[in-house]
Amino acid sequence: MSQIITSLAEISDRYDALFCDLWGCVHDGLTPFADAISAMQSFRTKGGTVMLVTNAPRPHAPVRKQLQRIGVPDNAYDGIATSGDSARAAMFCGAVGQNIYFIGQTHDQDFFSPLELVEDPKTITQVTLEEAEGIVCCGPFDPLADLQEMQPQLLFAKSKGLKLLCANPDIVVDRGNTREWCAGALAKLYTEIGGESLYFGKPHSPIYDLARLRLNTLGKSIPDSRILCVGDGVLTDIDGALGEELDSLFITGGLAARETKTVDQPEPQALEAYLTQEMMQPTYSIGKLR
Repeated sequence: MSQIITSLAEISDRYDALFCDLWGCVHDGLTPFADAISAMQSFRTKGGTVMLVTNAPRPHAPVRKQLQRIGVPDNAYDGIATSGDSARAAMFCGAVGQNIYFIGQTHDQDFFSPLELVEDPKTITQVTLEEAEGIVCCGPFDPLADLQEMQPQLLFAKSKGLKLLCANPDIVVDRGNTREWCAGALAKLYTEIGGESLYFGKPHSPIYDLARLRLNTLGKSIPDSRILCVGDGVLTDIDGALGEELDSLFITGGLAARETKTVDQPEPQALEAYLTQEMMQPTYSIGKLR
């Protein structure tokens, strides 16, 4: 059974770096969680490094600006690795062609900004679906709409044999008290109808490779045995940590708050039943990061 702890400080001396999820752990899309901020600051004060590892479908610079805008202080973390940067590297290497049909919102256009990680990047042009060689999906056009409204376009794309590059494998996210669809939901739908979806965020390896690279650029050579992954998604954060053979801390009060009966802390039997159902086994569990 996953060990239930009451604070990060109980186990922090076992680790030199955190790969910490954002949404549901550090903030709810609108407001930072004060206890989580304090826990990260304390970890850094003791010499630890906090790398924010997020399935945000955007470059890390706009994510940093968003964090500043909602009040997450710069001294709570050291760097950011985004699903967007990982997926952008693949796009600029030509993973889905050069003429791209884009699915997303206006604020996601940062996805197409230049990327220094790729040498000799491909020239990417946004075109109509009829002209496209591939698809880039940062999320639904409307995150609150019925996803089935996209099925005709996806069926047409599948008939053309187009690959869909998913910039955010998350299925849903909670913005305050509102649950929204993410790019992963459309990619899942595309796969279910027979299309091919490519993933680069958690739980897939490329984003962890990017996070380790960002640690190295900070001059931190930290073995995997000293890295702790923190997140509230068992199918992304926890599954990804298991796949990378990294320890994990499951935040039960996020996406799975109802299933784990979390108010302040998870109810042990409910937590065990949920983890058994999902066939996941995080190293530790806690109601919220603190």
